Amino acid sequence: MNIQNPQEPRLTSLSHGGGCGCKIAPGVLSEILKSVPQLPFPKELLIGIETSDDAAVYQINESQAIVATTDFFMPIVDDPFDFGKIAATNAISDIYAMGGTPIFALALVGMPIKVLSNATIARILEGGAEACRSAGIPIAGGHTIDSVEPIYGLVAIGIVDPKFVKSNATAQTDDVLILGKPLGVGVLSAALKKDLLDDAGYQEMIANTTKLNSAGPDLAKLAGVHALTDVTGFGLAGHTLELARASKLTVQIDWQQVPLLSHVQDLADQGVITGASDRNWQSYGSQVHLPKQFSPAQQALLTDPQTSGGLLVSCSADAVSAVIEIFKQHGFASACVIGKMTSKQNQSLEVLL
Repeated sequence: MNIQNPQEPRLTSLSHGGGCGCKIAPGVLSEILKSVPQLPFPKELLIGIETSDDAAVYQINESQAIVATTDFFMPIVDDPFDFGKIAATNAISDIYAMGGTPIFALALVGMPIKVLSNATIARILEGGAEACRSAGIPIAGGHTIDSVEPIYGLVAIGIVDPKFVKSNATAQTDDVLILGKPLGVGVLSAALKKDLLDDAGYQEMIANTTKLNSAGPDLAKLAGVHALTDVTGFGLAGHTLELARASKLTVQIDWQQVPLLSHVQDLADQGVITGASDRNWQSYGSQVHLPKQFSPAQQALLTDPQTSGGLLVSCSADAVSAVIEIFKQHGFASACVIGKMTSKQNQSLEVLL
């Protein structure tokens, strides 16, 4: 939990926000992008920016399409190796979320070189390389800059058979929603900054954020799986809303079934939450129907930014057992049903208690 060199400042002290909590709030991002002109998309671009999907997909022949994405952020933890590994795992996740298989990556590196030692920066890169090694891909290049805050991430490139591409726009009415990882990374990161996270909590956080969503390609090949995405900086609410809007449906989440990391509920009850939770709610809360007894802490968890979060699967009811089994085969013991897709209602997300 400590940086390599005790003479250097904590990595998290150098950033105004950590992990996927750094993301521009969805409402602000939408406002920025609406005035940006877009060129016509070629027919080979199977998935672009239309539905805020996890990656772009470009078909190159009948059986192959390129999957391309990028993701980077400021430190969510102080250990440089862990920071690099989390950031790289998070970036690779978007390839898996499209049903693709990663093939190589490029590193994006911005570091305050007069503040951090070469050894510390090298450890960040080593952590990223370790995540790529686990995914079976090389880091084939990249770009570096001298920046005020530490920034690390990847451009990740993958490949997929076009017939197995899964987007966030193809969920169907009466589909069941299955989440692959428990929530609460944002809360744990806030506890870490306040020195309220013990070693067991830290290790659980690292295990969760550095676990590759490698089940994606196998899930995409199941006939009953209709849509895939992952839950990251906009929280469970934000990414289910993207799924609902893109598919022109409404999501119902059964909050009692949503898995949480250990002690996260207690920490949230104590007010240990991130500022990104509130920014997320301000961006899309009007599209969410909450039960009257839903507490502020539960709302914060619903919008809690997940760094390197789990896959969210929309599948037919008869495919649930197969989906859960694939998750288990890839080591996701917490994967479970959390809700369903319904016909379009007044609000795009309804939370049930």
